[in-house]
Amino acid sequence: MNPNQCSFCGRHREQVKMLISGQNGYICENCIEQAHSIVKENAVQNSAESAQILENLKKPKEIKAFLDQYVIGQDQAKKQLSIAVYNHYKRLLHAQNEDREVEIEKSNIIMIGETGTGKTLLAKTIARELNVPFCIVDATILTEAGYVGEDVESILSRLLMVADYDVEKAERGIVFIDEIDKIARKSDNPSLTRDVSGEGVQQGLLKLLEGSIVNVPPQGGRKHPDQKYIQVNTQNILFIAGGAFDGIQEIIERRLNKQAIGFSSEKLNAAEEEEDILSKINAIDLRSFGLIPELLGRFPIITHLDKLTRETMVRIMKEPKNSIVNQFVELFRMDGINLVFSDEAVESIVDETMEKGLGARGLRGTTEKVLEDYMFSIGEQKEIILTGNKESN
Repeated sequence: MNPNQCSFCGRHREQVKMLISGQNGYICENCIEQAHSIVKENAVQNSAESAQILENLKKPKEIKAFLDQYVIGQDQAKKQLSIAVYNHYKRLLHAQNEDREVEIEKSNIIMIGETGTGKTLLAKTIARELNVPFCIVDATILTEAGYVGEDVESILSRLLMVADYDVEKAERGIVFIDEIDKIARKSDNPSLTRDVSGEGVQQGLLKLLEGSIVNVPPQGGRKHPDQKYIQVNTQNILFIAGGAFDGIQEIIERRLNKQAIGFSSEKLNAAEEEEDILSKINAIDLRSFGLIPELLGRFPIITHLDKLTRETMVRIMKEPKNSIVNQFVELFRMDGINLVFSDEAVESIVDETMEKGLGARGLRGTTEKVLEDYMFSIGEQKEIILTGNKESN
């Protein structure tokens, strides 16, 4: 370090008006002015980008219309998810305004629905439409710090990877935490045993959800003292959580005093009420299930996904852009074979899947089983028409 020379441009003290000392060097007034102009130019560029994003920003109705192309039904969940994502974009733009008087807080969202109703599909589909980094993580792999498994900070490692390790970009991202119900408190009395994959994980998530500067291991996994960390501010990261919450219906019924005894009229109408029971869910029920109040307070929006009816399952088979029928028709078309699904065949596949209780996720497996022999002997027939019982050539 030369006290008579600018550390940036190399000019000597005689060539400049002043040299300002820093911790590890000196800078002249010319370099200061140049740096200032770069900062101003960058600020103008960011402002222009923000204006362009706001101009191109799709309204909630447009976001929902995009989801409708891939996800059948679940209008309430799609509506709330569209609003949450739209407000997230607006909040990011608002945060860039230095003259703002009001600070807008984020609204994390939690989705409840049986397996196969479309929680993960909704998350994956909306990721296609976003201009921000988006990642899906599984809560079941997380454990409390110091135990076998992954730290909660590994969630942000995934987001960083998606953002190509651009921290500023990652800090505007959206994270979908799947299987959030699997980290519910295992016991009503938390002092009995150490709940390292339940309440311990919930406690660890608190600082991530609310917004704080977190030390993130670049490659994920466990943290250790010699590792270099990346600091990520979670203030502007939107968190969406989803879970099946198996057994939550009984908790809601208990709160509403709807549990039937014997062969009462309520029990006879239980099937009808089961479809509407999830619409009455609130934070009290989730607390009874095993989520701690501190965590629930950081998920102000609670939405639910309806149980899939037979009619909806039939529509899922045929209507979406990436429907199962279209996928298999395309697979066979690549071999020059015309595959046709009759309405009876589709209904038969739906009935068999519903018997297994796997939801929409099981439709593909059932279809694979039906087409197994034809795929094995592919090329022997030019046309396959699937009926309710057997194919016709």
